Amino acid sequence: MKSVGYYNGEIAPLEELKVSALDRGFYFGDGVYDVAFIHNRKPVALDDHLDRFYNSCRLVNINIEQSRGEMTKILSSLVDHADPEIGDFILYFQMTRGVAPRNHVFPENAKPSLFAYITPKTIGDQSKRISLITKEDIRFYMCNVKTICLMPNVIASEEAKEKGCYEAILHRGDVLTEGSHTAIALIKDGALVFPPLSNLLLPSITRKQLIAVCEENSIPVVLREIKLDEVWTADEVLSMSTTSVILAADEIDGKKVGGKAPELVERMQKLYFEKYGLN
Repeated sequence: MKSVGYYNGEIAPLEELKVSALDRGFYFGDGVYDVAFIHNRKPVALDDHLDRFYNSCRLVNINIEQSRGEMTKILSSLVDHADPEIGDFILYFQMTRGVAPRNHVFPENAKPSLFAYITPKTIGDQSKRISLITKEDIRFYMCNVKTICLMPNVIASEEAKEKGCYEAILHRGDVLTEGSHTAIALIKDGALVFPPLSNLLLPSITRKQLIAVCEENSIPVVLREIKLDEVWTADEVLSMSTTSVILAADEIDGKKVGGKAPELVERMQKLYFEKYGLN
């Protein structure tokens, strides 16, 4: 099998896996998820993703029945059922509040449902520069929870695609938050600049890891509010995620940006790939 799925104890080819229509994730989006990368058939930094996954569940009162050890075993075992000639995959996993008749209040006796799958994926060319758009952030005020309710993100991503761009930079008024599916950072005067974590943006794993890489290699890191108009004068504008890793922009809303610190971008990418064994 190339793509392998898991749902509440059953493992099958992803296309054949059966999920209950009464799962609260189906009609309420009542669940959380995470995405990790599998390289050479081994999960990369899975502990970091599980930290965020378990915290997201805690924040929305979903009580995970599986221990960390059990969860790791389930997720890692999917590779055993995949085509042995494939080494790199996306690992997606989500927990919903469970299967129950539709009712807005929490069901009393439902057990949380675990759904996961792996599908082949390789990391793209890190030297390729990307185009972005800006879009007002209309999401709710729990963006720090990796909820499966992603309609505003989907709309922003589709608008970016229709304009021939890779991603949308979201902002609330004149303050930058993050991308529709990536974390956003600037490089300014030799420092990596991120907005501080809050309920308005996701605690990105790649962000966390890149900050650690920079600190280990004496690259300054600054956490502060970023005004949207700073993207036009920044040395570089970066978009990052588990599967895209670290990409630099050369255009936002049709205007040229960045390109002033390519050596530092390349150094960050190189150090990141070395630390996490992605070479």
